[in-house]
Amino acid sequence: MEKGYIQVYTGDGKGKTTAALGLGLRAVGHGLKVIMIQFMKGMHTGELVSIRKLEPDFEIRRFGETKKFVFLMNDQEKMNLSRKIQEEIKQIHCIMENHSCDILILDEILGSIQAGLVSLKDVLDILDAKPGNMELILTGRTLPEEIERRADLITEMRAVRHYMDSGIPARNGIEK
Repeated sequence: MEKGYIQVYTGDGKGKTTAALGLGLRAVGHGLKVIMIQFMKGMHTGELVSIRKLEPDFEIRRFGETKKFVFLMNDQEKMNLSRKIQEEIKQIHCIMENHSCDILILDEILGSIQAGLVSLKDVLDILDAKPGNMELILTGRTLPEEIERRADLITEMRAVRHYMDSGIPARNGIEK
């Protein structure tokens, strides 16, 4: 890839992770290597099974893996999770320094900032360290202004209606 850009999928609507996965799937079809790092996810999802079939061209790693929602954690649990993520973030810099992929997806990194588990400074440092020929995709509900200014592409998913609001749980193959 000659030039890599910074893309953001944000907003309160459904589809941010799915959009990033779709981009990764398309990239693999063109011979590109993709690494997706999912923050704060711990439940089994269909994409984990599907992407394993595309390894080593597309791999998913989980940072701050947890089965508990952050808003249900006490202060000690949040602090422990934050420490764990801080250690794992070092791997992102290694991926970029070694150019281990063409496309690096940081799924829910914006949510990790919002939850206080990752500092905005850490994410800005990642943006600054991005190799010029690596595409970087960030996802999450809330987009800090400092990241917005640096992004080359921003897509906002907006919730208009969602059946989960009427009590329908997440479904296998659709939401998980």
